[in-house]
Amino acid sequence: MRTYFSQGLFGRDLLGSVVVFLVALPLCMGIAIASGMPPAAGLITGIVGGIIVGMLAGSPMQVSGPAAGLAVLVFELVREHGVMALGPVVLLAGVIQVVAGLCHAGVWFRMTSPAVIAGMLSGIGILIVASQLHVLIDAVPKARGLENFAAWPEAMLAAMSDMEGGGNLAALGVGVATIAIILGWEKLRPAKLRFIPGALLAVVGLTAAVQWSGLQVNKVDVPTHLFAAISLPGMGDLANLMQPSLLLAAVTFAFIASAETLLSAAAVDRMHDGPRTKYDKELTAQGIGNIICGSLGALPMTGVIVRSAANVQAGSATRMATIMHGAWMLVFALLLPWLLRMTPVACLAGILVLTGIKMVNPKQIKSLAAYGKGTAAIYVVTTVSIVATDLLTGVVIGFAASLFRLSLLSSKLKIGLDHHKPSGSASLHLEGSATFLKVPSMARTLEQVPPNTRLKVVLDHLHHVDQACLELLRDWGRSASARGCELIVDWSELHRKVEGRKAA
Repeated sequence: MRTYFSQGLFGRDLLGSVVVFLVALPLCMGIAIASGMPPAAGLITGIVGGIIVGMLAGSPMQVSGPAAGLAVLVFELVREHGVMALGPVVLLAGVIQVVAGLCHAGVWFRMTSPAVIAGMLSGIGILIVASQLHVLIDAVPKARGLENFAAWPEAMLAAMSDMEGGGNLAALGVGVATIAIILGWEKLRPAKLRFIPGALLAVVGLTAAVQWSGLQVNKVDVPTHLFAAISLPGMGDLANLMQPSLLLAAVTFAFIASAETLLSAAAVDRMHDGPRTKYDKELTAQGIGNIICGSLGALPMTGVIVRSAANVQAGSATRMATIMHGAWMLVFALLLPWLLRMTPVACLAGILVLTGIKMVNPKQIKSLAAYGKGTAAIYVVTTVSIVATDLLTGVVIGFAASLFRLSLLSSKLKIGLDHHKPSGSASLHLEGSATFLKVPSMARTLEQVPPNTRLKVVLDHLHHVDQACLELLRDWGRSASARGCELIVDWSELHRKVEGRKAA
């Protein structure tokens, strides 16, 4: 401990904690609102992620808290099953994460196509933008992304006509001003003030402007006592976990939160030269955090790249920066709730609109295409599927596309048909893996064998053959005599290739 203070590490962590706190505070409340939950639910998750997970984490520089990536899932869950269903689902998701971490499954959660994860985040980003465009005018968003886009023109017309419940142009002005301040600050801020986040500057400035001018816009609803926002699940709520839809939701939360956390941790490791992430320990810590958040009725948490990057860029040295940022949030929420209640909801919506746009990042298509057009196609398919259907369906479609591409790549088979002189004999060369995907190509090649030909199958460079291709050769061999043909195959060798083993 003496070394920690004498080497100046405390000063670095203190500054880093303040920077991360300033970044995290508006995001925690904004993500809660986007999730259909009260802002206090996001603050509680941010506090638990900072203090508890910060003490247990396996990634020294990563910051945990509510993430935009789970906002869509939470919104759909709360809409379909009610607020009281969230706590048990998050609790069970945390249990799954703890078990996975203790079983050393951390590295397996990273076994996910980056194109699927990128597509998932892009799809979520589009859905966040779609919903927050309504919140930007103090209107209520629809249940699904396409519905939000379709209803946006009507909501704007209602706001312009000053119709009851149709939105508020004053709120739109606050939201647009928030976006303008953030973008302007990113481009024009002095080097000495780069640690001040533009989001905080926008929230503070516009909150003051709204209070001074008396604009009638929706404000953040934060309870006088933070602990009043805690909603402990009862036995009946826990019993509802036996419903298949809630079990599936818990597994989905656990998988997506874990994948996002561990991919974020890998990205954070590339930003600094300190100790590397212990993935199983990080996964277990995230699980404990979600168990606590679920028990308190708060939002689920993940490791989040925006806050983690701010932590590294602010010069933080140890995990104490993460812990202290959680402590700052706790003190602020307990002592200054009246200040939070002055914050316009449109300010937070503006921040989330920018966050959603950054999550989409179309430039990823070009970078993913460097690994093959199929990789970029998986990204696009996942993104479009999530927007057109829902998050879970879209991710499943993305995984299916990824597996299909993998099967195509693993089924590379070069088929060669050589005719020999004198006529009457030929060789069929098979190089690579002969799977069911190559049955059409093999069938077309076999159809080109002229009548009265003795065909020998060369297996020297064949690594694997599956049942579909094996049956195709057998069928052709049985019908060959009708055309005066003969099939010459080392069947024992070919059967060994079925198991993918080379001959001894």
